[in-house]
Amino acid sequence: MDAMHFSGLREHIGQHIIGQQHLVTSILVCLLSDGHMLVEGMPGLAKTTAIKTLAGAIEGDFHRIQFTPDLLPADLIGTDIYQHEKGDFIFRQGPLFHNILLADEINRAPPKVQSALLEAMAERQITVGQTSYILPPLFMVLATQNPVEHEGTYTLPEAQLDRFLLHVVVDYPSREEELQILDLIDNEIQQPSLVNMQPITQADLFAAREAVMQVYLDAKLKEYIIDIVRASRNPQNLDADLHRWIRFGASPRASIAMTRCARALAWLQGDNYVSPEHIQAVAPDILRHRILLSFEAEADGIHADDFIQRLLAVVAIP
Repeated sequence: MDAMHFSGLREHIGQHIIGQQHLVTSILVCLLSDGHMLVEGMPGLAKTTAIKTLAGAIEGDFHRIQFTPDLLPADLIGTDIYQHEKGDFIFRQGPLFHNILLADEINRAPPKVQSALLEAMAERQITVGQTSYILPPLFMVLATQNPVEHEGTYTLPEAQLDRFLLHVVVDYPSREEELQILDLIDNEIQQPSLVNMQPITQADLFAAREAVMQVYLDAKLKEYIIDIVRASRNPQNLDADLHRWIRFGASPRASIAMTRCARALAWLQGDNYVSPEHIQAVAPDILRHRILLSFEAEADGIHADDFIQRLLAVVAIP
């Protein structure tokens, strides 16, 4: 399995999505890194469309759940059903047993539902009563949330945020890209049958993941990744403002995620080795949801992305 096959997947998604190249690349990086992704952006920015297009190009079951405040854990994981004929309970699987799960507006679900999702994301299994059920080998949660409309929402706990490999923020398209979107809509109306690509099999996907792990990562770049993550916790020796702005830095999961995603990005771009540019490209989406800024940072109008960009600027590149 080579990167050219996944280039075809990128082009296929690009037929349906205009102006969200970073989102498309991030989805592929997350898929190759065997992780989960949180996508944040205003309504109408093709978050759901991009995810559904990806799911249609991958061999496997896809399911979308619209998260609402009245959702119950059983609506996700399933429940035991009593059968009178057999005089026993049988387990009816819920949506979590699909290969690709779209959790739309995940922050509208109550904490109990989010806790049920946490076990599936972290352990790749779910527990009902005293029985645990293993999820399929290909299991990916792609969640969306809006940065506004906080009424009727529940903040995702840090423990669950840490389970997301990437947190991607989607912005508005440019003027030229928005014109292309209108042209795309007109073309779909006139020629509604877009040619679909041959779905990528799960065997091909697993082979691609093995190929990603073979991408060379120099020992000095491993140290560079560690330096970035550790500096997010204790930046006092690098920058006084960074020290004032941070309350809690990234966990060791950030180091693991940066290693995997940098390799995946390098492989997608046809490179045989990881460079500092690959690491810096994936760092913001990996660190964004894993750091907690101080009240001083909020008072200064500093956002997580501001902190990360300054952090990358002060950590020495090998």
